[in-house]
Amino acid sequence: MERRAFLGALTGGFLAAPLAAEGQQSGKVPRIGYLEIASAELPIAQAMVEAFRQGLRERGYVEGQTFVIEYRAAAGRIERLPDLVAELTRLKVNVIVASATPAALAAKQATTTIPIVSAVMGDPVGDGLVASLARPGGNVTGLTFLALAKRLGLLKETVPGVSHVAALSHPGVYGEHTMRDMLKEAEVAAQTLGVHLQVLETRSPSDFDSAFSAMVTNRAGALIVFPSPMFYGAHGRLVDLAAKYRLPAIYAFKEAVATGGLMSYGTSIPDLSRRAATYVDKILKGAKPADLPVEQPTKFELVINLKTAKALGLTIPQPLLARADEVIQ
Repeated sequence: MERRAFLGALTGGFLAAPLAAEGQQSGKVPRIGYLEIASAELPIAQAMVEAFRQGLRERGYVEGQTFVIEYRAAAGRIERLPDLVAELTRLKVNVIVASATPAALAAKQATTTIPIVSAVMGDPVGDGLVASLARPGGNVTGLTFLALAKRLGLLKETVPGVSHVAALSHPGVYGEHTMRDMLKEAEVAAQTLGVHLQVLETRSPSDFDSAFSAMVTNRAGALIVFPSPMFYGAHGRLVDLAAKYRLPAIYAFKEAVATGGLMSYGTSIPDLSRRAATYVDKILKGAKPADLPVEQPTKFELVINLKTAKALGLTIPQPLLARADEVIQ
């Protein structure tokens, strides 16, 4: 089971407290099922679950005393999610926290009674998770995150002469409707900006080299990286390849910029997970997911790396620098 890999990959007893507590709990300690799509060894998976724990601690919860986490990870294999959800339902968890849309969809298909909180959703209405953002209406609620068109516009502003832009996607990581929406939004933005968009699918980091080779073959002058846990966990590799092929790139996560990427625009994925704890807290206190509005991002951060811009021979427009939340020299 992937859970064992997760335990072995971490030091300091990351899950020791909840495991030790299982044998001593009286049955009144709430059990929270945490359903992860990616490998538990990925930094983003570890960051998300720790951020969720932090969110609970901020609300006065003590692990092993006032809550227990049952962690299950699919190691990137979407087909494993139904079996993992079945394990959590057999354990009679009080609430299921889904790391992203596919996990939430699998959980919803498995149960209509256990509350589900999805930390990261694209289009929850289009994907059939909720009836509406204001009144979800069922047993699912949570947070959304998308902002693709804005990223493409920022990239065009940074590289005004670009005519071909590559888009790196990770199919299957979100619901089908969300993925279609992401592609449609990017294509509409590309038409508006007068650029040709080339979408390249990658299902594992082993596909990166061939994808970047295809970008160069098709004369891409810049790159937009779609949001994905896999891309987050492999951002160092993506940054290195973008530098190798001298491709100005914009990412959905600022960690890529901190390691040498050109720029990013997005909300913090770990912070979304931390805020998911607010939903869990309300549910454990009696609230129903049907009545908890889906939260939409209110703040997106623009981060720019001037050192990388200089290496690429780019001059970042002053108005863009003035709008940046963080500039790395």
